Amino acid sequence: MRPPDGLWRRRVASFGHAGRGVWSALRSEVHLRFHALATVVVIGLGLYCHITRLEWALVAIAVACVWSAELMNTAIEALTDLASPAWHPLAGKAKDVAAGAVLLAALGALVVGALVFGPYFFNA
Repeated sequence: MRPPDGLWRRRVASFGHAGRGVWSALRSEVHLRFHALATVVVIGLGLYCHITRLEWALVAIAVACVWSAELMNTAIEALTDLASPAWHPLAGKAKDVAAGAVLLAALGALVVGALVFGPYFFNA
């Protein structure tokens, strides 16, 4: 059974669209560039400490959660600005809640980082 013509091309193209979205957010969002730098630092620490496969998995999940939350926050802010160019309390609430999601993801990642890397640096 063959997929419909063009299905694979559309699926591959969707990765390109997603990549452009991430790149666009990286260019425009200072916080996402901070998260990119933090990701590089965490990968470097992981290599330096020779963390285990499970620890890599936990770090990867934490990093992915922060990036996902930041990208969703960026999308929500852009849509909110489009839908409500003038200030509106619900628009402000939407932006604040989205930013709160990023904060919680970042705090969770910080806890994961402390639990994974702490023993390598503060082993008693």
